[in-house]
Amino acid sequence: MDASPQRFPIRVEPRYRLLLRLFGVRPANAWVDLGASLEANFGWSHISTPISNCVRWSIEGPWSPITALGVRMSIRHRDITFGGTPRGGVRIDFREPVRYWRFRPPALYLTVEDLDGFAAALAARGIPGDDRRRGRTKP
Repeated sequence: MDASPQRFPIRVEPRYRLLLRLFGVRPANAWVDLGASLEANFGWSHISTPISNCVRWSIEGPWSPITALGVRMSIRHRDITFGGTPRGGVRIDFREPVRYWRFRPPALYLTVEDLDGFAAALAARGIPGDDRRRGRTKP
């Protein structure tokens, strides 16, 4: 397993930049680092967990902008989204919920620029997953 750190920018679409400024988001502070840990930064928000706590990933989307943009918590499942685009993202499920402010989300959605590359980097670290994007044919 290659544990050398890799950085993946979170996609911040130009048409949503003004809205995302409410969360302190700029392209320069919206990224995910993968190494011995997963470090996700999105404006003023940050989540970190050892890579060994990441148990599964899935590529999902696209979504409605109303449900995808900004820093969001799902009421039903309590997962967190760092979203700069409604085009799609990678969901990462945790073995143990990760501390985020006063919450402990069981999963994190990240709308990285390179969905396939990010998924491949997770797979290279031994984390299984699949592509669940709507409108795509599966091999």
